Amino acid sequence: MSKSTIETDCLDAVKRAMDKAYSPYSDYPVGALIVTEDGQTFAGCNVENASYPEGNCAETAAIAAMVMAGHKRIQEIYIISQDDQGATPCGGCRQRIREFADNNTPVILCSPAGVQRRLTLAELLPHAFGPEWLL
Repeated sequence: MSKSTIETDCLDAVKRAMDKAYSPYSDYPVGALIVTEDGQTFAGCNVENASYPEGNCAETAAIAAMVMAGHKRIQEIYIISQDDQGATPCGGCRQRIREFADNNTPVILCSPAGVQRRLTLAELLPHAFGPEWLL
């Protein structure tokens, strides 16, 4: 399978995740898709509740699904919102991604029109504090 076919499949999957978001308070649906080292994918969407902002971010949901399946490493992550420029993860999610990724992990920011920006985790979260600091 070609790189462009894989990316198209990932874009379709992350769009489907965003479409399932429950965001009645912010009206800001977000989807996330994690690709692991062995090519498995795990999707998540944001889920809000009346005790706003006590909901879950899409990235957090995708990470939880990945961990529940026994994986501990993010190879790349796609994040989508309805913004034309693509959403960036909140600070908390940047740190959560860092727990399971390294500085070179691709973070792919998307809009419904497709990929808008590609960053490394180091560009998104410079000078990050990671698990290796605690060893």
